[in-house]
Parts: sequence; structure tokens; C-alpha cells
Amino acid sequence: MAPKFRQYFNDMFEQNKNLFLRFKLLNDDFGKDRKKYQVEFNEVGKQVTEIIRDWESKLCGHMEKGDKAVFSAKLNDKFWAEIRAYFPYVDWVGVKIS
Repeated sequence: MAPKFRQYFNDMFEQNKNLFLRFKLLNDDFGKDRKKYQVEFNEVGKQVTEIIRDWESKLCGHMEKGDKAVFSAKLNDKFWAEIRAYFPYVDWVGVKIS
């Protein structure tokens, strides 16, 4: 059985497959030419990051209080590492390139 963070990533991806595949291609293109793909990358990336934040909340939201807060932070880090492995430029969503 996959770790919980990976299962959430897989479920999130499967439920949003078309959008996520489009963002994956944009992510690759953006890595090659940031200026050319910036507008479309940010538009699609905004939708993707909203979905990611929602799933992040589902994964970690109920753990953030009390003694599970440290575990929640580590789980969150693993979830985002999984996302960044697939979308290496996700942290660039919304960044203006001049």
C-alpha cells in the first residue's frame, strides 16, 4: 500500500487528470522558455494550485492541532515533494517574469 501522501497525490491527479496533464506539459515548456509560456502557465497553474491546496487541507487539516502538528508538517512536506517531483516549476505559479 502506498504512503498516505502518495495516495492523496494519485487520487488528486486521477480526479483532475486532463488539467494536470495540461499543466505537466506547460510545466515542461515553461522550464524551456519562461517568458513565452508565463501567461498560460500562470492561468492553468492557478487552477492547479487551488486543487493542490484543497487536497493538502484534506490530507493535513485535521492533524494541525495538538501533538500531531509535527507529523502534519512532515506529511505536508512529503506531499509537496511529490508534487514538485512531477511539477518542478509549481512554485513559479504567479511569479511575474520581466
